Amino acid sequence: MQEAFGHRYQIEAEADSHGDIVAGRLVDNAGGQIVPIVDGISRFVTGENYADGFGLQWNVFRSTQLDSRSGRKLSFQRFWEGTKWRPRDVYGKRVLEAGSGAGRFTEVLLDAGAIVTTFDLSEAVVANRLNNATGGEVVFFQGNIYDIPCQDAVFDYVFCYGVLQHTPEPDRAFQALVQKVKPGGRISIDYYLKHDRLDPFNQPKYFWRRWTVDMPPRKLLSIIRAYMPLWLPIDTFIRRIPFLGPKLLGVLRIPCWNYLRSGLTREQRLEWAILDTFDALSARYDTPRTLDEVRHMVEQVEGLDDIEVFYGSNGVVANARRM
Repeated sequence: MQEAFGHRYQIEAEADSHGDIVAGRLVDNAGGQIVPIVDGISRFVTGENYADGFGLQWNVFRSTQLDSRSGRKLSFQRFWEGTKWRPRDVYGKRVLEAGSGAGRFTEVLLDAGAIVTTFDLSEAVVANRLNNATGGEVVFFQGNIYDIPCQDAVFDYVFCYGVLQHTPEPDRAFQALVQKVKPGGRISIDYYLKHDRLDPFNQPKYFWRRWTVDMPPRKLLSIIRAYMPLWLPIDTFIRRIPFLGPKLLGVLRIPCWNYLRSGLTREQRLEWAILDTFDALSARYDTPRTLDEVRHMVEQVEGLDDIEVFYGSNGVVANARRM
């Protein structure tokens, strides 16, 4: 933990029989800030925030997207295909993961032998720790992406998927992440794609979000739980109609994240559909961008080269190296 936060903080903590810190506090040497450590998580933020819905989501669906739970390699494939890193690249290297959710990618990194510092703004970090605390060398904290308490320019890799479009100021968030990459290190982010095509995701999602964003998260989740078992088989039937099926679903505007050809079982697809439909409708911020807009966000940050921006599994992926 000391290595994760540098020498800015003094640790006053209790450890378990394995030497893992489970309780205590961090004391800021400069300003005297007190950061509580609760259940092994340093809490740099407290109280309600715009990511509370994600906290609910990832604690309810704590293990849904873990490859070790699903028996598939969906997280594994998305991570390595997007970052274009290799397991041997991150072995023994320091990796910062921003916006961890329940830790589907934390698991992938730990399995590859990375030294991981991972955080989330929401209570999702609790789910991540429950999932991955024993998976390898890892530090968990709850923190703000705009004010990451780790030292600048110390991480070999910085990783952030499924996050930036859900922040109030995505460009500022990206710049904060770049600051943590050491010279010669690499960063990989992804971003929702903005487009005008009629599809089964965008039209239902952005039609309903005008009402669902302000709905109490538990109420929204209960509504999705109620209709999804009935609608998912119908959605599946329509989706299988060549060419016209996805467009028809876009017109019908019934939100349903259907992982039809993922290899998941029927029960797993239902669980994933409820999870990701809630994710799409509940997030306080959701600002998709075109590929060129994502490229501009990356290129306007000084000190990056080897920039590659391409269409990926979650929309657009951007990779770069810090000079």
